[in-house]
Amino acid sequence: MHRVPPVDRLSAPLARRVALAAQGLADPRPDGPAGARQLRAAVDRLAVVQIDSVNVLSRSHYLPLFSRLGPYPRAALDRLHHPRHHVFEYWAHEASYLPVALQPLLRWRMAAAEQHAWGSMLRVQRERPGYVADLLDRVRDGGPLRASEVGEQRPSTPGQMWNWHPGKAALEYLFYVGALTARSRTAGFERVYDLTERVLPAAVLAVPTPSRPDAVRALVRTAAMALGVATETDLRDYFRLPVADTRAAVAELADAGDLLPVEVEGWGRPGWLDPAARRPRWARARALLSPFDSMVWERPRIERLFGFRYRLEIYTPAARRVHGYYVLPFLLGDRLVARVDLKADRAAGVLRVQSAYGEDVGPPPAEVATELADELSLMAAWLELDRVEVVPRGDLADHLAAAVGRSVDPSLQ
Repeated sequence: MHRVPPVDRLSAPLARRVALAAQGLADPRPDGPAGARQLRAAVDRLAVVQIDSVNVLSRSHYLPLFSRLGPYPRAALDRLHHPRHHVFEYWAHEASYLPVALQPLLRWRMAAAEQHAWGSMLRVQRERPGYVADLLDRVRDGGPLRASEVGEQRPSTPGQMWNWHPGKAALEYLFYVGALTARSRTAGFERVYDLTERVLPAAVLAVPTPSRPDAVRALVRTAAMALGVATETDLRDYFRLPVADTRAAVAELADAGDLLPVEVEGWGRPGWLDPAARRPRWARARALLSPFDSMVWERPRIERLFGFRYRLEIYTPAARRVHGYYVLPFLLGDRLVARVDLKADRAAGVLRVQSAYGEDVGPPPAEVATELADELSLMAAWLELDRVEVVPRGDLADHLAAAVGRSVDPSLQ
């Protein structure tokens, strides 16, 4: 029995730097364009890269790698999925890319689909199991299949987020239980389903399936390394793990010395520290963070770490939005110093800043705006856009427009 060591104490600034370092956001970006090796290392460090269909700026899974590595060819990340299969798709935090080595640790979730899956994918399996089985046979005999090729019409039910036809629901059920996986994505970002044994590396498929407690413990340990310092809730949220399983795993990891108890200034709840976590004296990062970035996706954690209240307002009616539709926090050093609502106007070749708001932390607004303008210019070039334009909305907009070097067009008001 390993004795749990005395509780360590971290100041709020040190906790922020530990968290940023664990996420690969404490240091300046590498010199030169990132290649496959750097992308693999970044994905392995994060363990989960969330996928989302929103494309107002860029597909969300491309942005965390840009935030950490700077400009890189997006096709290089695509190739990690197909044909290299270093990453695979599955339901982790949400729909996500994960290092393929983690697949055995999620088989318990695949086996427990009746408890963890939802909606029409469960309904179609319960009501039409023969139909689901026939679709699996169709993929087995006919090869990869997209939902649009099944021959079903999507229902037109207004206000439904998961508006799947029965064929899509059946394919998603087979995806959830691990019988199928995503071989690739089309240019329109549609999943191409294929038999898992025809996609994943044989070495991964040959790994014995761990018990559920062993798998959850390994996932919690992975989350701890990706987060640096975290509450039990943070650790559970990273892979969306059940409460009781996570609690048992944390206790076992703490007993083994693989998690250290820590008291973080201002948190008001127990924390857990990765024993190998870096404790940098400084953080020199500069990055715009996607709403689906693992650094900011758990909003209470961001409020604890940065004092930054952040809400995704995509599904909020336009008249009730506070900061905008697709708002990215701006990281400078170890603070979130601003937020900007961004849109890639591809037809006009413009990265449009639809609002810009500063925070009451960090450098003066003019300095924040200068750094932010440089970051926006870098992002615009990466997105193959010609210029940045600033809409006069938000308390940082004038400073930012001046820093971008363009007068604000009154027609944008």
